[in-house]
Amino acid sequence: MKGKFITFEGIDGSGKTTQINLLEAELKQQGISTLIFREPGGTRLSEKIRNILLDRENMVLFPSTESLLFVAARAQLMAEKIKPALEKNQFVLCDRFADSTVAYQGYGRGLNVEYLEELNKFATDYIQPDVTIILDIDSEKAGIRIQSDAPDRMESIGIDFFQRVREGYYDIASRYPQRCIIIDGTQTESEVFESIMKVVNKKILKEIPCS
Repeated sequence: MKGKFITFEGIDGSGKTTQINLLEAELKQQGISTLIFREPGGTRLSEKIRNILLDRENMVLFPSTESLLFVAARAQLMAEKIKPALEKNQFVLCDRFADSTVAYQGYGRGLNVEYLEELNKFATDYIQPDVTIILDIDSEKAGIRIQSDAPDRMESIGIDFFQRVREGYYDIASRYPQRCIIIDGTQTESEVFESIMKVVNKKILKEIPCS
């Protein structure tokens, strides 16, 4: 079976990390070689960029600068980790990918969406996910989930911003219906995972021949 690329998207607090770990465990149980990466991050250089982006001391980071840093981290992750893994026919699960830049910096920050999409194509060598799971949750509920004594720079932006990002994800899903699936993130953890497995089984695992 060829390598498959599955990405998880959604506003902060939507439950991506929990679900991506559950999917990894399920795939490995089925004997599928699977790797997990997070964005920004996943490589030494990308993790350093992540620290810059999430550091509260960098609150004045301009949207264009922010976008280019995210894309730079993505380009490194794609070239160094994701592309080689797919070429080895491994499954790659990524906690955020190109859609995050479109949703957060495009719809959230108000930058040109078409330009950001072209920038993403350049950074990823035109490689797109086979499936993108978008976990949808109300921005106010998400805010409660991510309450912290020390929120990072992105978590500190505010509910109005996350609402724009959420609406951005709706638009992305409507433009790429073959790839993007919206799942209700307010369900129980097990219900969300059951919904995810239905998507993965339908779109990807059906290709695995019965033994």
